[in-house]
Amino acid sequence: MLYIVATPIGNLKDITFRAIETLRGVDKIYCEDTRRTSKLINHFGIKKPLESFHEHSEGKIERIIAELKQGDEIAYVSDAGTPGINDPGGKLVSAAREAGIEVSPIPGPSSVTALLSVAGIAADKFCFMGFVPTKKGRETFIKDMLNRKDPVVFFETAPRLPKLFDQLNNLGGENRVLIVGRELTKQFEEIQIGTVMELKQYFLKPRGEFILLLKSS
Repeated sequence: MLYIVATPIGNLKDITFRAIETLRGVDKIYCEDTRRTSKLINHFGIKKPLESFHEHSEGKIERIIAELKQGDEIAYVSDAGTPGINDPGGKLVSAAREAGIEVSPIPGPSSVTALLSVAGIAADKFCFMGFVPTKKGRETFIKDMLNRKDPVVFFETAPRLPKLFDQLNNLGGENRVLIVGRELTKQFEEIQIGTVMELKQYFLKPRGEFILLLKSS
């Protein structure tokens, strides 16, 4: 059995009882970053073998599948939140299913649904687009966001946030409204709503982790 386990996006109290029970019961835990996941499992007294599996270690998939076939129960966790959204979890799940291995989701926190829940919009339809590209395809990506009819949820890093606001403004989004979540569930959590340039003035020196929602026009 392969378990896909959601973990807190910031506040460790957000972990579910079932996630703790699952992580305690498996034979091994694979994760994106062993340093980050070590803090989580140590906090809850979980003592299990821990190994990295990230976007640059997809060559490990065959070995993980072999371990599953020999009867090991394995859990996969991302750095934070629900795996398979912005990490290599999807490829591992696909390989496991092709090998006839059962996969079980252990649901829990997600920054995407966390932001949608406080956006004050009808979120029955939305588009999630992951991280804004750093260079190649960045302008095309932003134009695509601005042209979509449904709300768009996406990530941006703090250093590139001012550039994002300028590009949105220059590409015709000057009057569009954004909901910005900074450090969600953490001590310095902030949720700000405003036009592109209003938010640029507010986040003059942005720090932390950001998730944004561009409201439909």
